Amino acid sequence: MTTAAHTDARLIVERRDDVLLLTLSNPAMRNALHPDIYATGTEALLTAADDPTLGAIVLTGAGEHFCAGGNLNRLAANRSQPPALQRDSIERFHRWVLVLRRCPLPVIAAVEGNAAGAGFSLALACDFIVAAESAKFTMAYVKVGLSPDGGGSAFTGRLLPRQLAAELLLTGAPVDSRRLHALGVVNRIAADGTALDEALALAQSLARGPRAAHGRIKGLLDAAGQQPLERQLDLEADNFVDSLFGPEAAEGIDAFRAKRTPDFPRSPT
Repeated sequence: MTTAAHTDARLIVERRDDVLLLTLSNPAMRNALHPDIYATGTEALLTAADDPTLGAIVLTGAGEHFCAGGNLNRLAANRSQPPALQRDSIERFHRWVLVLRRCPLPVIAAVEGNAAGAGFSLALACDFIVAAESAKFTMAYVKVGLSPDGGGSAFTGRLLPRQLAAELLLTGAPVDSRRLHALGVVNRIAADGTALDEALALAQSLARGPRAAHGRIKGLLDAAGQQPLERQLDLEADNFVDSLFGPEAAEGIDAFRAKRTPDFPRSPT
C-alpha cells in the first residue's frame, strides 16, 4: 500500500497482435489502485471475452513495480464517509477480480518489483504468474490493521500450505518469487526487467491454442474442489462432449493424424 497522493491512476489497454495487454499505470505511486482502474479493467475483459480474434491477456505494471495495492490516503479519507462508500469501492474491485477469473482467455500476470496487498491478490487471480527474479510479494494489509480483499484470503488459502498462508496474512512478511516458484504459485522466473517479454511470449503461444477449450478448462478448474466429485465428473463429461463436436477438436484431431501443427479456428464457437 502507498500513502502518496492520487495522481493519474489509470489502466492502459492496448493490443499486441492477438494478445490484450493491460498496464496498471500510476508509477509515481508504484501503480496503486483506484476505482477508475476497476471500471476500465472490467470493461476491457468483458470486451476481450467477446472478441474471437484475441487469444490471451497479459496484466502488468508500468515502471519498476507491478502494483502497491490500495491508496492509504484515499482509505483514510473514506473513514470520514459512510461505510457504504468503501463497500461500493471494494465491490467494484471484486467485480473486476471475478470477471478476470471467469474470462475465457488465459490471463498472465507479469510482475516486476513489488506486488503488495491488493496487487498481490490481483496477481493471484490470474491464471499464470511470470515474475522477475527479484520480485517481492506481500500481503501488507495487516501492517495497517486491515484484512485482505480482492480474493487475497481465498487464493492464498487454496494455493498455499495453511501455515504459509497464515504467515503471509498475519505478519505481512514478504515472500520472494523463488519461494513462490518452488510452491508452484509462480509459473516462470524471468531475469529482472524481462517479465513482460516472457509473459508476452507465453501469451502469444497460448493465443495460438484452442480458445473455446481454454475457456472450458478454466471453468473446470474454478469448479474443482467446490463441489462433489460426481458433479465435477458430470461437468467434465458435458465439456468433453461439447468440445469433441466443436470445430477446434475437428481441427486438432485432423492435425494430429496428419502430423501437422493445428490451425485452430478464431471464430466464435
